[in-house]
Amino acid sequence: MVMLNTKLKAMFLSTMTIAFIFGFLHLFFPGFKYDFRSLHIFLYNLVTGGTILLYYTEKKDYMSKIVWSFFLLSLAYAVLLFFEKYWAGIFIGLVLAVIVEKVRIKAFQFFPWDFFYNKESVAKKFHHAALLCLSIGLVIASFAIWNQQYGHVFVFETLTLRSFYLGYSFPVSLISFSVTFQTLKQTSNKFFQFLGPFTFWSINLGVIVFFLFIIFEALYWELFISTYLFVSVSLVLYMYIVLGEKKQQKAFITSGLSFLLVVAILGVTYISLKFFPKSYDAVKDVLLHYHALYALYGWNLSGLAVILRYEDFPIKLHEKKMIIFHWLLIGGIAPLGYYYVVPALISIPLYFIFLYVLFFSTPTHKIIASK
Repeated sequence: MVMLNTKLKAMFLSTMTIAFIFGFLHLFFPGFKYDFRSLHIFLYNLVTGGTILLYYTEKKDYMSKIVWSFFLLSLAYAVLLFFEKYWAGIFIGLVLAVIVEKVRIKAFQFFPWDFFYNKESVAKKFHHAALLCLSIGLVIASFAIWNQQYGHVFVFETLTLRSFYLGYSFPVSLISFSVTFQTLKQTSNKFFQFLGPFTFWSINLGVIVFFLFIIFEALYWELFISTYLFVSVSLVLYMYIVLGEKKQQKAFITSGLSFLLVVAILGVTYISLKFFPKSYDAVKDVLLHYHALYALYGWNLSGLAVILRYEDFPIKLHEKKMIIFHWLLIGGIAPLGYYYVVPALISIPLYFIFLYVLFFSTPTHKIIASK
């Protein structure tokens, strides 16, 4: 992976900040016809996350024409769906899927045979899975839009279009797992050699099966799979604590995995409360809000930050202070900003500062070279 240039850092900083802002605009424009949350999700997961995924896959020191095409078309996709121009969104979504497939096939192959080979690293498997998940997700989202708005072939009572849109966070999560496993030390320990491929299949198949159980409202199985995913995430965190290389990146990835563990706990809690309807109705929206926020701006952000600065590490910053700042912002202030204006106004500049410091802190080797 080559170093990201300043202009691209500024571009991603801008899209991620604007996405964050859209998450609060419902407070300032109550009753607005269109849903700001869709732009919030698209700009962060698809436009920023998807573009970084393709850029990371090509491993060039610039964004190629095909990656630029994805970035610009995904922006158009986000805006068109925000204004409920569904036919245009369906078409562009399919074009985006073709772009992702071109990048994926060039980097890997059409059929993911590498998923089944023990000799292939778990990091590469997660990387390939992230690309495949993104292209499949774009196709499924186009079908879901057509079905809900026009076809009405299937009735998804438990899922809204926003649920399908949130699915764009999964490719970002998978590439974050890829970076996590990429920074693990080699080991001859048989247990850890088994654990890597096991967690790869557990996480990928677990999420797919979980999605199906949600559609068919199989509550007991939802609880089982959500608990199973919690165990899988716990195993990854344990493995990373033991085998993660003692570099600056480890602090950020460990923090991100800790956010993901909280996300898994919130998911289990959310499903468990469905057995108690009164309690569930009282807190379901709050739990979902925290669940999404911790996943997007806790776990996924940690992974994207490491990808964007991968070749720059170590960088000149105090990672412990940055991580504490991250938890205070995303764990405490920002969730309140969804409901109240004051914490929203506080969260936005703090989030920008956090990203700016993270993206633009000087690499240590540059400081040494300048002396």
